[in-house]
Amino acid sequence: MDLFDKCYNFKEAQEIRQLGLYPYFQPISSEQDTEVIINNRKILMLGSNSYLGLTVHPKVKKAAIDAIEKYGTGCAGSRFLNGTLDIHEELEERLAAFVNKGNALLFSTGFQANLGAIAGLVGKGEYVILDKSDHASIVDGSRLSYGEVKRFVHNDMNSLKKVLESIDKDAGKLIVVDGVYSMDGDIANLPEMVKLKKQYNARLMVDDAHSFGVLGKNGRGTANHFGLEDEVDIIMGTFSKSFASLGGFIAADKEVIDYLRHFARSVIFSASITPASTAAVLAALDIMENEPELIDKLWANTGRMRKGVVDMGYDIGTSCTPIIPLIVGDNGTVLKMRRMLFDEGLFVNPVLSPAVPPNKALIRLSLMATHTFEQIDFALDKLYKVGKALGVI
Repeated sequence: MDLFDKCYNFKEAQEIRQLGLYPYFQPISSEQDTEVIINNRKILMLGSNSYLGLTVHPKVKKAAIDAIEKYGTGCAGSRFLNGTLDIHEELEERLAAFVNKGNALLFSTGFQANLGAIAGLVGKGEYVILDKSDHASIVDGSRLSYGEVKRFVHNDMNSLKKVLESIDKDAGKLIVVDGVYSMDGDIANLPEMVKLKKQYNARLMVDDAHSFGVLGKNGRGTANHFGLEDEVDIIMGTFSKSFASLGGFIAADKEVIDYLRHFARSVIFSASITPASTAAVLAALDIMENEPELIDKLWANTGRMRKGVVDMGYDIGTSCTPIIPLIVGDNGTVLKMRRMLFDEGLFVNPVLSPAVPPNKALIRLSLMATHTFEQIDFALDKLYKVGKALGVI
């Protein structure tokens, strides 16, 4: 059998393209703002992870430009060797203070942060314990580790307890969860997880990719939101959302970070985060710390959208954040709905099974602080029109 047979026999994407319903790899010809340009049309963006709208903030853009003027476009090596800049260390210190941890370590992407931390920490005879709704990067990091992977039912503390009970209490154990789940839009039950991790001698890592800029004081994340910064052992974050850049980080005790500096392969064997990306995060962090009204506006927008879709009759599941899933059902209806909304001027993200359970395919809405109420009302009008036409509501 030819290795490429699977490629030549893969027809599903082309079939969907021929129906005019293919939703992926859509080129955008503008900056990632509340409105974007696609095929020379202005489209309202309801699929962005830029929760605070900082990708277009003048201070963030200027910081990136200034960094290129000073440092050039890249670091031409890994942090381990020639690729460490003074602004890398400055950002690590700022982030550690922001999340109240001893130190932090930068990675070139958020995906690499999870790969490096989990695979670097969990070894033979140890266990990594995942929520079934955890991000793919957490799953892949666990697979790369030499430990055994266990999974529990999404946000179900009885299920987590049973998993922990099945493991030798003296074995090394790392529980890894999303702070805010990117598809469901709900928040991890950290208070109960902290009780269980203490009871069963485990460590707890929280992926706050969708929590920074959203939860906690000045957007400090899920642990801060619950007042549990001292109890969560490892905090992970990505820069591609509220921090308006690209990259990621891990924050923990100084000893843990120093260990990862020498054992996280995605740090040692990857080129370091670019000067422009680093400076952009520093500028975004300044704004988050000094302009908390942005987060207030994000939540005001979230409340308006949530009330609107719920009043129409949409099922939003357990969402309680700026991520609002509209649970539609089958994949075909979701693809049609996505296309109809696009034709009406809305960009939304379709999420299909098996990424979600069967008959739970959904349209994922994401709110930004920079959306206006007028834009939200426009979107609600289109969501009502298309939802009625398809019989979803």
